[in-house]
Amino acid sequence: MKSDSPRTRADGPGDDGTDAPKSATIYDVARKAGVAASTVSRAFARPGRVNAVTAERIRGAAESLGYRANPLARALPTGRTSIIAFTISDVANPFYAEIIRGAQAAAAEAGFTMVLADGQESEVLEREALERVIPIVDGIVLATSRMSDAAIKVTARQKPMVVLNRSIPEVPSLTTDNQSGVRQVVEYLLGLGHRSVTYVAGPEASWADGARWRALLEVGAKLKVSTRRIGPFAPTVHGGREAATHLMSPLPSAVLAYNDQVAIGVINQLAEAGIVVPTAVSVIGFDDIFASSLITPALTTVAAPLQQMGVIAVRNLLAVINGAQPRAGGALVVPTHLIERGSAGPARHRKDKE
Repeated sequence: MKSDSPRTRADGPGDDGTDAPKSATIYDVARKAGVAASTVSRAFARPGRVNAVTAERIRGAAESLGYRANPLARALPTGRTSIIAFTISDVANPFYAEIIRGAQAAAAEAGFTMVLADGQESEVLEREALERVIPIVDGIVLATSRMSDAAIKVTARQKPMVVLNRSIPEVPSLTTDNQSGVRQVVEYLLGLGHRSVTYVAGPEASWADGARWRALLEVGAKLKVSTRRIGPFAPTVHGGREAATHLMSPLPSAVLAYNDQVAIGVINQLAEAGIVVPTAVSVIGFDDIFASSLITPALTTVAAPLQQMGVIAVRNLLAVINGAQPRAGGALVVPTHLIERGSAGPARHRKDKE
């Protein structure tokens, strides 16, 4: 006996004559629009690659059929969502702006959506953010993580991962050439007559901080330049201001800051105290963020191709997602170069060797 209960779908019975609901598929949309299924896929994932007239016809067909390009639904049969996560330690840090721009461009070019997770300079919050996104992403770029190596390796066993601005054995990694960058700084300061450098440290959990300090110790020993370290300080302008209060007595000859934000904070605080940079002390930063050329004096800094780093990190991640074997032999290292501006000058008491 036929049931008199109402149908659960507004568009009628399924293709087999039953009342079972049937969701529209990409193939249904393709048939209605008169195109290949691959064209429908591109229209939703990479709309710029499909003729505007065709794309509009596909959208109309999809709407009439009630089709939605839901990446999580697509993942059910394939295990893929075409979503990647990009985690950073602090969304307010301008260092990440160009990296994110490059990463987003590379993800979109490949038809992937990129979600951004902010660790807020906290290992705990970073891990919680990762736990939330792991179930819905195909892979992760972990940028300047504050987590331990052990915790990162555990996460890397769950989803394909590339680590940015950090080197971890067994996990694909991408770093800037801190050794070369620090050497360029010390050689430049030597040429200006400086015989000592004070390093203003960043967060203790920062891999880059440790790498830069170790490089300064090594280069300083080779070039007969004395070194000392103060900190750690927050990797912010406020952190740099706090550091400056520890630099005033005795005032060093030259300062290398963990990053540009710290260097800018140092310069601002010294200026408020009547200490002129670079006449009284030279200050050099790391990263070449946008603001480094806007302050007075403009900041001398170590630059890296940040946007390209974002592109490389995402492309490498997508290669791993698609089955490529991670690169062996340690981290991929991108070059750095010193940008000379106005914040570094001759030493106060130059002692040239005859």
